[in-house]
Amino acid sequence: MARRPASLRALVAAALLALLVPFAAPARAERLIVSVSNARVTVTPNYSGGELVLFGAIEKDHPAFTETAKYDLVITVLGPRSSMVTRRKERKFGIWINTDSREFLMVPSYLAVFSNRPTDAIAPLEVRRRQQLGISHVLLTQRIGTDYADVVADDQFRKAFVRLLEDRKLYREDAAAVKFLTPTLFRTGIPLPAEVPIGSYDISIKLFAAGELLTETDTSFEIAKIGFEQFVATAARQHGIIYGLVTALMALATGWMASIVFRRD
Repeated sequence: MARRPASLRALVAAALLALLVPFAAPARAERLIVSVSNARVTVTPNYSGGELVLFGAIEKDHPAFTETAKYDLVITVLGPRSSMVTRRKERKFGIWINTDSREFLMVPSYLAVFSNRPTDAIAPLEVRRRQQLGISHVLLTQRIGTDYADVVADDQFRKAFVRLLEDRKLYREDAAAVKFLTPTLFRTGIPLPAEVPIGSYDISIKLFAAGELLTETDTSFEIAKIGFEQFVATAARQHGIIYGLVTALMALATGWMASIVFRRD
């Protein structure tokens, strides 16, 4: 029996592949569409805190694709960065004194991590570390002697630093804050305490399924002072020398007035 030429067999295979391609399932691809309820929050002297709402949708490139995926979301909010110092105190000779300290360099002054379930159930450890999911995996660089590094999550200075900011409600983690309104629509609230730092805030939104990162996007908002507080803050930042001189003169004038008012005859 004569064998078919190889070129003929390749031609038949190519024709069958061309017929099967239209029936193949489209590639799965998602993207995130997000927005915040207020892109600029103004702080007045009597500001006592508030909350922003972040809402969004998961959009697929192929709407006809009917498979329902089990999605997970991790939302990280990072406030303005600044350097801070954590000190260790010990009781000696009946008084509390500082015995050691650690400087945290350009770390977020506000840090919040929100998800629809615990991050350790969303992704494996190596993914959580790589993607910085959860406060324990967010890089908090310290000055250790002449070195600069982030240390393990159970480092005593790191734990104390995080605890102090959690007490002030500037660091927080909530594994049930993200709510799915439908399989593809979601929302979460972003609490802003009374002493919320002024500046720009970055929001990172990461979408996972089966422990893998599918896509991510980001947005931002701003906290700004208005009125007399804004004037004082701007003057201190842009005209530091003049601001210092005026402050010193006001202190001298206040002391002089107080000496006159409370002077005894």
